[in-house]
Amino acid sequence: MLRLLLLLILIAFIARAFWRVMDGVIDGMRGAPRPVDPRAPASQAVQMVRDPVCGTFVVPDRAVPLADGDRTVVFCSTTCRDRYQPKRRGAGPEVMRGRTA
Repeated sequence: MLRLLLLLILIAFIARAFWRVMDGVIDGMRGAPRPVDPRAPASQAVQMVRDPVCGTFVVPDRAVPLADGDRTVVFCSTTCRDRYQPKRRGAGPEVMRGRTA
């Protein structure tokens, strides 16, 4: 009796899996959009910039900026910003306020 019950449960799981696969195939053939999982994190592409000192890629909103002549250079931390050697001669770069990584 227990074996029969386990066999029926196994058949039910296999049938459910089969129908889920078939629903996916049919939706794919129709071009229906996939449902969005509300628990999944939102995916938003962000262009990252590279720290010229250590090579770490940083999100611009969390980078530490530094004005170097006519351009702004961004860093992953204040340590990298302090170690930065400007490419030009003359006065040192001007430190800008910003958020740290």
